[in-house]
Amino acid sequence: MADTADVVVVGAGVVGASVAFHTAERTKRVVVCERRFVAAGATGRSGALVRMHYTNEPEARLAIASFPYFQHWSDLVKCGSSGFVNTGMLRLVAPEHEDRLRANVAMLQRLGARTTLITGDAVRTLVPAWSTEDIAWAAHEPESGLADPVATAYGFIGAARARGVDVRIGTEVTGVRVARGRVEGVDTTGGPIAARAVVIAGGAWAVPLLRSLDAPVELRPARIQVAVFRRPPEIAAPHPVCIDGSSYMWLRPEGPEFTSTLVGIGQREPLPDPTRLDDGVDPDYVERARARLVRRIPAMAGAPMRGGWAGAITVTADGKPIIDRHPGVEGVWFCAGDNGTSFKTAPAVGRAVAEWITAGAPSFVSLHPFRASRYREGAPIIGEFEYGDYPTETGPMMVG
Repeated sequence: MADTADVVVVGAGVVGASVAFHTAERTKRVVVCERRFVAAGATGRSGALVRMHYTNEPEARLAIASFPYFQHWSDLVKCGSSGFVNTGMLRLVAPEHEDRLRANVAMLQRLGARTTLITGDAVRTLVPAWSTEDIAWAAHEPESGLADPVATAYGFIGAARARGVDVRIGTEVTGVRVARGRVEGVDTTGGPIAARAVVIAGGAWAVPLLRSLDAPVELRPARIQVAVFRRPPEIAAPHPVCIDGSSYMWLRPEGPEFTSTLVGIGQREPLPDPTRLDDGVDPDYVERARARLVRRIPAMAGAPMRGGWAGAITVTADGKPIIDRHPGVEGVWFCAGDNGTSFKTAPAVGRAVAEWITAGAPSFVSLHPFRASRYREGAPIIGEFEYGDYPTETGPMMVG
């Protein structure tokens, strides 16, 4: 194969773009192969919340390490923009989980997150139009907010190109070449590429590729939806992003001047074939989202629906990503099982995988908890103080 690379990255979503950007800083020839276009999959439909509140340390560490990228994009990435907007972030939980909330805030503060507990009265001060009778305490991240997921992916890709990365749009990886237990390259719709390392970060569309390699990952593609409602003029000012565990719902300001609210609720559907994704929002979903939104923001009862969409994610048994190298094929890494929450951790994941490939291990954060073998080892990633609203195979789906 005359066409060669040191590293081939499969997928130009935000994770693949971050891997390419960081790998190009450490090795000479990196090729990105994307079957459609940048941010064509889950990234382009992400709610793109930028927050650090997790109930487990491994994901919290990734989010905390990623946060400076959004705050200081022009200094760290130096191309385009992440579109980060500092709206603040609220994490609401059911009253019976307030002790767990307190414990998780303490854990996050220990790790360096900028978060604090605030009273229900303080929540009402931040969002006077919200119904907060069921909220005694909430977690507040005043510096967090939201980003533009497409701009973020394009920013990483643009910066990767500036470092010499060859980005091949409309080029699908159809197979990975393996000989004597080691990767030799990939086959693509544009011809074969010889490579000593391959990173598979193609989201739901990469599941067949992982299966062809007998990768030890159990992934279930799923369809999730969001709906957008225009706020009345009296509450048109942007509000914080919010994960509302009491309502199995998450919110973010959306649209021109952020005068609309995007709503995601705890609902997902099995998606046997991601290539046949219906990316429109269902009318019954819109009504369920509206009902939950109105319980939290009563003034939205007459809010016009301004759009919505559906996207494809991959779900794992514990609702946490799998970031690992193939145990049987030297030179193959995979970032899989986004569970709808991997946007905000993509900067750190990209850097960690790049260091793993080029230096043997990440220098700043451990990826060991995200190993594929954790399930058979009886070590799923579950926080000590869960709220009962984290995504699992059978439990509710909270994304954002």
